[in-house]
Parts: sequence; C-alpha cells; structure tokens
Amino acid sequence: MATVEDHYERHLAPVYLWMAGGFADAIARGEKDLDAIPCETTKNLTAVDLGAGFGLHAIPLARRGYQVLAVDSSALLLEELQNHANGLPIVSVVGDLLSFPQHLKTRADLILCMGDTLTHLKHADDVLRLFSLAAEWLAPTGTFVATLRDYASPLLGPARFIPVRSDEHRIHTCFLEYQSDIVMVHDILHERVDSTWRQRVSAYPKLRLSPEWITQSLKQCGFSVRVEAAFNGMLRVVALR
Repeated sequence: MATVEDHYERHLAPVYLWMAGGFADAIARGEKDLDAIPCETTKNLTAVDLGAGFGLHAIPLARRGYQVLAVDSSALLLEELQNHANGLPIVSVVGDLLSFPQHLKTRADLILCMGDTLTHLKHADDVLRLFSLAAEWLAPTGTFVATLRDYASPLLGPARFIPVRSDEHRIHTCFLEYQSDIVMVHDILHERVDSTWRQRVSAYPKLRLSPEWITQSLKQCGFSVRVEAAFNGMLRVVALR
C-alpha cells in the first residue's frame, strides 16, 4: 500500500491534468466551485488552498484578487500550477497540509480544502488539528470550505467500480474497498503504448469521515457550519467564523 504522497507523485500526478479534462475545463469547474461559496472579490485578500494541485482553485482565486498560498505534497502538480500562473500572486509550497501556518504572514480570509483532500489526512486527529488551525489562522470573518465524498455510507457490489475518464490512449477506473475507518482506493490505469495496453495499479487509504462528525468537530472549533450538495456527488462544507 502506497502513502498518499507516493501514490500521487508516482501514479496520479503525471496524469492528473488529463483526469481533470484538461486545463481550461478544469479551471472553469474551479470557477463554478468558487461561485457557489462566499467568495469576496475585494482586492488584497488572502486565501490558502490546501491540496492545491495544478491550480484548480488557486488560479481562479488569484484572478479574483486574492493573494494565494497554494500547498500540496506533489512538486509535480505545483510545477504545473506555476507554469499556468502567468504572474498571478500565488506562492506554492510543497509540504504537509498541517504546515500551512508556517508560510502565512497574516491571517487568511479564506481557507479551502477541496476535492476530497480532507480524507487524505492519515488520522481523524489530523483532521481535528486542521480544523483547529483553520480557526486560529482565519480572520474574524473568515471562511473555511471543504468538499469531500461521504465514504461513511459504503457503496456496494459493482457500484464500487467507478469510471474516472477514458479516451483512445488511457482508461482510468477506481475500485473502493471499505474497512472500518478507511476506504482503500485502488486506481487502475490502462495506457496504450504503440499497439499494447499496459496496466498500472496503485492503492492508498482515505478516511471515512461522516458529514455529522465533520459538522460537530467544526462547531467545537467555534464555526457555524452548513453542509450541502456540491458538484459530481461531492459534499460541500462551509464553516464561518
């Protein structure tokens, strides 16, 4: 079993932009995500994008006037972000999500943890620590937003096989294997090389976090919380200071 960091760096990061449908389509989806949350457009605001990847949300945030701290464990994905940043005010940091306060000079107006990134943390205690850090490092009227999948309610039978994307050169499928407190995500990638299909498989754990547990944990940190349906079967958690 690979760690989350190894799984992304060796298996997913090289094809992640392809998985997202290409840069233009991905950024358009990031814009939609921001349109659905309380996202100010005033200049000189500060945002933290945890699990920023290739800039799905960091780039639209910077275009809206935010100074963005983009944190991710993948140097390859952050390099892709900087290749598309075109002078936007984005600082990229390769590191652990919980290390973000080390790179802030002021409190943030917005902290994002999108795209199921919360479930990548190793333990529920790490999630609690992240919530506590968000409460500490947000401005008095700041907002914390996360999107994630509800793995607390397991899929059954064939529903555990999830097609991600396919074209004439690649086929990507996920298989979910549920355990008591985690779900093992098996990423199965077929790539066509000349006339031959080659298969690569890697698996990593995600936490099974229920919306109820997340809501209660954020409230204990002083947030008011709402949970709502987001795009592509995700849940959106909006926590206000």
